[in-house]
Amino acid sequence: MKFLYKGILLFLFINLQIQLIGQVNLTKSNLPIILIDTDNQKIVDEPKIIADMKVIYNGAGKDNNITDTKYHFDGKIGIEYRGSTSQSFPKKPYGFETRTADGEELEVKLLDMPKEADWTFNATYNDKTLMRDGLTYILAGSFMEYAPRVRYTELMINGEYQGIYLLIEKIKRGKNRVNIPKIKDTDSEGDELTSGYIIKIDKETGSNSGEGWNSTYRPFPGAWQKTFFQYEYPKAKNITQPQKEYISNHVALAESVLKSDDFADTLSGYRQYFDTQSLMDYIIVNELTKNPDAYRLSTFFYKDRDSDGGKIKFGPVWDYNLALGNVNYCTNGNPEGLVITDFNEVCPGDGWVIHFWWERFLEDKAFYDALKIRWKNLRQKELSDAVIYNTIDSIATLIHDAKDRNFDRWPVLGSYIWPNYFVGNTYQEEVDFLKYWLEKRLAWLDETWKIETVHTKEVPNTEVAIYPNPVTNQVYLQTKSGKSELISGSICDIQGRRLDITPQRVGETTWVYDLSQENSGVYFIRFVSENSFETFKIVKL
Repeated sequence: MKFLYKGILLFLFINLQIQLIGQVNLTKSNLPIILIDTDNQKIVDEPKIIADMKVIYNGAGKDNNITDTKYHFDGKIGIEYRGSTSQSFPKKPYGFETRTADGEELEVKLLDMPKEADWTFNATYNDKTLMRDGLTYILAGSFMEYAPRVRYTELMINGEYQGIYLLIEKIKRGKNRVNIPKIKDTDSEGDELTSGYIIKIDKETGSNSGEGWNSTYRPFPGAWQKTFFQYEYPKAKNITQPQKEYISNHVALAESVLKSDDFADTLSGYRQYFDTQSLMDYIIVNELTKNPDAYRLSTFFYKDRDSDGGKIKFGPVWDYNLALGNVNYCTNGNPEGLVITDFNEVCPGDGWVIHFWWERFLEDKAFYDALKIRWKNLRQKELSDAVIYNTIDSIATLIHDAKDRNFDRWPVLGSYIWPNYFVGNTYQEEVDFLKYWLEKRLAWLDETWKIETVHTKEVPNTEVAIYPNPVTNQVYLQTKSGKSELISGSICDIQGRRLDITPQRVGETTWVYDLSQENSGVYFIRFVSENSFETFKIVKL
């Protein structure tokens, strides 16, 4: 009996220890604390269930205590699982909507972010730095038109600690998110029909996925895969037939021009349809991070009204947990190489490959030169070494205490979690690898995207000389045939917009353009004289 009693005690002790593994007693945090109560309902993929959410947040730099009764937010939410592959992990990602007591959408300010109703909780389970998404959104937000804002929190559901979660703005139309006009179901013609639309390229999973249209063109010659454009806004259940026809026909027309022989023409080419500023920024973010999902998954673009320019803009950026050296397949964690040109070569059999658009853009030398200049300028400030590494250190400092609780709850340090390229035994090793990888990546991109400052002109054997090129302030146009008549000499930017700059005559056959007030980038001078009509590309440093 004594041995039986000891055996029962041992069994109970071991069983209790198993139950206690991963349990964390959260009492206070420097991060906001999120408390969700589902009233014993199970959270599922869809539909959203109704739950209560309280947010404990006493302000920046102040501790938040689990016993606090003054709440930053106290109300109803609709919550569900979100994501695709990430749902297979034990630490689940969530999407939620803030609601009124009657179940209607309620726009609120959460943690000093602008008012909205739709949000996500990112679990960062297989990113053991806990910062790849947050770092990317913070950096992108410093120079892109819009990137999702993010806040670090600690989450509890039904009294059980869940770890560090990133509260992130969900991609949607709105004045504080993707700022395009709201389109109504009655908008079926005229300017109102031309916007706003958000389209995505992604897996066909989720509550607002799986409806759209296939591209007319294959991703690359001989590809068995198709590129499928999905409706993100208006939602698939809301978009009307005239709106479906308009946006699919518009994208098809843009694609046909991009496929044409004259696609790079500054006036009649693809710049009529695509906004090159957002395009180059989108490429830079995805190549800086060497995002293996770039251009083929979690890829968004949107269109404004024709009266507001009407061009397709790229972004917002989304989903970087596998980026920054955290993937061991296809492009791998190697800090060299461009995803935009390499992915289809190393992974041609993947179900989702990169559409022809992206490599085609780089075939336009003027655009690629402008992208390199943009990279050079961003490296001076927004993407400088100091800014990038200081942001990493700031995040690490912010979550210093909370990260220990997170890894107590989810003891993944030192273990391979699909698809890790590097496995560190400690959190510091994970952060050190991220810094090491970025050091190598930045150096490789700096060399690959280096601008050669060679004074050359684009068109050989011309009767006109353009110098200096690249230019810092003033560029000179000189006729070499002795002809002194300049019928016109217009100048336009990479988007094809004509600048209000009049050439000033400084000699019998020489004119000067003052570009000192213009931004760095690529410009085009169109020269027309009695016997010559030519276009010259110039680079403004």
